[in-house]
Amino acid sequence: MQSPLTRLPRSLLRDRAYESIRDAIVIGQLAPGEVVRDADLAERLGLSRAPVREAFSRLVDEGLLESKPQSYTRVTPLLMADVRDAAAVVCAMHELVTRIAVPRLDAGDVGEMRAANERFTDAVGDGDVDAALEADDELHHILVVVSGNRAAAATAARYTPLIRRLERRRFSQGGHCLSAGLHEQLIDACAAGDVDEAVRVTTEIWRGLAELADHD
Repeated sequence: MQSPLTRLPRSLLRDRAYESIRDAIVIGQLAPGEVVRDADLAERLGLSRAPVREAFSRLVDEGLLESKPQSYTRVTPLLMADVRDAAAVVCAMHELVTRIAVPRLDAGDVGEMRAANERFTDAVGDGDVDAALEADDELHHILVVVSGNRAAAATAARYTPLIRRLERRRFSQGGHCLSAGLHEQLIDACAAGDVDEAVRVTTEIWRGLAELADHD
């Protein structure tokens, strides 16, 4: 995975600054407790300070940075209560989009989900955490897109990074990755049009992530 903190094109600078800094926090390139300075990151990203400051404000709002005016801005510590809260919200959003999406899925959508799960399985086997989490996001994103619920999509996107921080730490320490078997159960339920079973498996998947915090 290419380092998020590399120079960016001038287009969509605010969003790209946000995404780059967010990703650097999630993967641990910017560590919990680390003080960040807009001037330093602006230079590393090849940007002016304005989009970096805007990114900081958004990341403070989302719980990945904390700021004391006229003193510091730093990466938040990885607090298990925050992870559990985020997992509960993300779980609820995915239950919602699954319930909406399953009746709308076509064979192409299901095929894309199976392909994403194959990439996930291969990545887990290779010990490639970046690729595994990317494939996991791709699989679930299909349901989000098909549901058409932008509010649920935005809410899940806001809180998922808090969970991913813990996942990456656990996996880097030799922890167990998400089960491709649960993904397969989800896909089979989607293919069969079984809404209740698809929602049940979705709940199991995301509650499993909340349990990472309970055992940390």
